[in-house]
Amino acid sequence: MKKTYVTSMPDHIGAFLKASKCFSALGINITRVSYNKAVDSHTLFIDAEGTQDQLEKADIELEKIGYLQNNSNKTSVVLIEFCLKDVPGSVTSILNLINEFSFNISYISSQENGTDYQYFKMGLYVDDHNKISEFLTEAEKICRVRVIDYNSSEKVYDNSIFYNTYVMGLSKTMGLSENISRELLVHVNMAMQMLDEKGLSPYRTFDSISKFAELLGASKGQSFMPRISRHDISDNTQITLIEPPCGSNTIVIKSNGQYLFVDSGYACYKEEMLPVLRNVVPEFDSIKKTILVTHADVDHCGLLPLFDEVITSRKTALCLKNEYLGKGGYREMNPLHKPYINICKILTSYAPTDPQKIIPHWNDCNALTEPLTQIGFFNFGELHFEVYEGRGGHLPGEIILIDYAMHIAITGDVYINVHGLTPEQAEYNQYAPILMTSVDTDPTLCAQERKAIIGRLGVGKWQIFGAHGFKKDYSVSS
Repeated sequence: MKKTYVTSMPDHIGAFLKASKCFSALGINITRVSYNKAVDSHTLFIDAEGTQDQLEKADIELEKIGYLQNNSNKTSVVLIEFCLKDVPGSVTSILNLINEFSFNISYISSQENGTDYQYFKMGLYVDDHNKISEFLTEAEKICRVRVIDYNSSEKVYDNSIFYNTYVMGLSKTMGLSENISRELLVHVNMAMQMLDEKGLSPYRTFDSISKFAELLGASKGQSFMPRISRHDISDNTQITLIEPPCGSNTIVIKSNGQYLFVDSGYACYKEEMLPVLRNVVPEFDSIKKTILVTHADVDHCGLLPLFDEVITSRKTALCLKNEYLGKGGYREMNPLHKPYINICKILTSYAPTDPQKIIPHWNDCNALTEPLTQIGFFNFGELHFEVYEGRGGHLPGEIILIDYAMHIAITGDVYINVHGLTPEQAEYNQYAPILMTSVDTDPTLCAQERKAIIGRLGVGKWQIFGAHGFKKDYSVSS
């Protein structure tokens, strides 16, 4: 049994030794340690492996010596900029005020800029936000004051409680529970450790993660305004395209009075998507709900638990089953990508779907030598699709459906209408690759797959429904 401990250690000699002796005495093996004083001078992450009884005893011993973090501690750092006259002693009055309020300073930065003023940036420890409000009122009597948004600053100014402050901000944006926030804390640290070991600065990556969370949160509730369009295929077949600001499209096909859904978007938009789906499909709550998944990415499978039957390729079915069993999906097989995918899953409230619902609809093709290989057919109402599996340029198990009679192609993420994105979708697509690890698993191969899709379209006017952006109208001349 494995467990990650988030410990808060005193910053003095022998602190880790004390924790190590605790684990050693209980016969517990330490499998990973992460500590970076430049990032956080107190927080140390320890992955330990032992029996359930051993780990429970370790909980007690670490709590006795005060090494387990107290989650009720809401201390944070407020970054404030003071505009002071560039004269001797100008900062003294501010320092006196800080002393009167008994604040500790975690960061100071200032430099002359050729004007009559200097801008002092200071990070202040805050455990009572009413107290900081009173402080700001008094400080404004001395000089102009500006509170700087912690998450949007260019670098991290808090060198002692970074992880808690950062994760609390993400959790607040997405409304995460304390238990979920603790899990998020561990994956944020893993990402930090990985970047540090590669010699890369973490701050740009972490700013992007914050921006990603802000975009997700900004589209919640009444701000969730997907673009919805209806496309008549024949007298008895219509396709409704639902495009949320963040995440994949959902395609609703109605043919001969029956419904088929394709892809489902993020789980965090469940409450927002249900009214939309009920409006598009008035019988939504009473019918058997079948959904087809083009591939097993988080933003395509978030709402699968709402459906009764999930149609997939065999590779996608295996990926979803592995996620359900806690083994991780295709994206997580790469250790460099795993922390980011787990952060994405936590931020979007992703929950694996029950494998009993999943129906692999085509035989697995082991000889995928071409960019696209036909693996079978799929019929629904008036539609008769040829089904192709890609070699995994975007993700293993990806499928493309082409109806040559109706001139319709459903292409998932292999081919999307990049010129048909809304401004919100375009902004989301700037940050999504940070957490999705990349848009494509193999960009060169995915480009070949896109070319192969176009090459398979016959003469005539085509409607291409990708998983992001508006429908693409495409003509092939003789």
